[in-house]
Amino acid sequence: MNTTSTNADTNTGPNTGNDKNRVIIFDTTLRDGEQSPGASMNLEEKLQIATLLEEMGVDVIEAGFPIASNGDFEAVHEIAKRVKNSVVAGLARAGLKDIERAAEALKPAARPRIHTFLSTSPLHMKYKLRMEPDAVHQAVVDSVTHARRFTDDVEWSCEDGSRTEHDFMCRCVESAIKAGARTINVPDTVGYTVPDEYAALITMLLNRVPNIDKAILSVHCHNDLGLAVANSLAAVSAGARQVECTVNGLGERAGNAAMEEIVMALRTRNDVMPFHTGIDTTMITRASKLVSAITGFSVQPNKAIVGANAFAHESGIHQDGMLKNAQTYEIMTPESVGLNKSNIVMGKHSGRNAFRTKLKELGFELGDNALNDAFNRFKDLADKKKTVFDEDIVALVDDEMTRANDYIRFVSLQVACGSKGPQTAALELTVNGAPMSTTCEGNGPVDAAFNAMRALFPHEATLQLYQVHAVTEGTDAQAKVTVRLEESGKTVNGQSADSDTIVASVKAYIHALNKLLTKREKRAPEALSA
Repeated sequence: MNTTSTNADTNTGPNTGNDKNRVIIFDTTLRDGEQSPGASMNLEEKLQIATLLEEMGVDVIEAGFPIASNGDFEAVHEIAKRVKNSVVAGLARAGLKDIERAAEALKPAARPRIHTFLSTSPLHMKYKLRMEPDAVHQAVVDSVTHARRFTDDVEWSCEDGSRTEHDFMCRCVESAIKAGARTINVPDTVGYTVPDEYAALITMLLNRVPNIDKAILSVHCHNDLGLAVANSLAAVSAGARQVECTVNGLGERAGNAAMEEIVMALRTRNDVMPFHTGIDTTMITRASKLVSAITGFSVQPNKAIVGANAFAHESGIHQDGMLKNAQTYEIMTPESVGLNKSNIVMGKHSGRNAFRTKLKELGFELGDNALNDAFNRFKDLADKKKTVFDEDIVALVDDEMTRANDYIRFVSLQVACGSKGPQTAALELTVNGAPMSTTCEGNGPVDAAFNAMRALFPHEATLQLYQVHAVTEGTDAQAKVTVRLEESGKTVNGQSADSDTIVASVKAYIHALNKLLTKREKRAPEALSA
């Protein structure tokens, strides 16, 4: 990592050359997305997502907030080791210890970025920071200056920028650039602004800050009013050239601007927004499914781009038009986002090569051992189902990939249920490698199984949500179960799929418990937002 350079020409940020219409995609799924209640990820899960983000061409991956916990530090450090093409960013508040911790985590990175922030709105300065504007301004200068001692690529964010007074914002932005920031981010932290207002804010900065040409303007929009994507696109049209976003729009409260919507809007409406990104859009669906599987946050069916109904047509009029010309009701092709149509029908007679080909079509590249394990699970499923759909295979592979290093692991389950009772569940687990088993009764098979979980692994978490969805159609469909647990104000989501609903329920509960163990190590740093 560089230590003292202050020459802007040595900026290690995304290389867009002289392409003024290139929009940098800054993905913060692993940082801001993880702040969504219930969305904690462990190290291996973060590495999976980071690897996929790099492969699909994300310019900047914000890997976490290193001072938040040892787990966050380790995640940023390991991602910094693995990622070679994308910039790896670590978040830091304005304090020197935060910045030094981020710098330490980013040491192995080929292209490190320290992203530091401080609130600048009157409301935040008075009630959250309890600092006078002059002190805030000095802290901006000091934090950026300190960060530049570790890397040439420093980003500074004025938290609650959309509610900041223009004169003070210009003063802080000019000073941050003078101190060495090469990216200036203007967050709509609480999702308060509207497109015209936000575009005017970007235009104001471009017109009033004398050294603005030495930095890239970035935007980070929250979706509290459902305007995150619209605000981001308005800012790009006004001159911003970096968009901070997340896969599936994951994030605090109502979430962030959805990366897939930003990218596909720029691609589809290039006639009115002549901008482009470096994203391989055919990997969008795969990224969406992976993030959903890891976080336990299901994508709503009518979600733009990646929802199950995004390319579905039920109306007779729509179907007639589609049969005559797909463009009558589709403004983009399913293939453009990775929903490739397949002629390979999978079943119990399908061989290993056909299975490997199918996995590649679905975006999975597995090593020999992982492939063998996945193939064996596929054959078990195919013995139970006449036809195995693409969705079944995705659920099957995702389910195992996200459980590879679990502290608690499922072994077996036998239930006795029916109208006469009692309902019982005989459950066998391994906890940190040690086999454990018990049999418990309950008010129904799910309750009995969850009682057995509590007996084998005592905990105080309460069940907040239990949802069951069919992965595909038919009575032999796999069940996808989502479980949400809450403990001491911390929530986690667990998700799993299986042809047996009760087995899927227990696996989802185990997934949630494992995530809770990860989250217990995390603390919420004071004044963390942006």
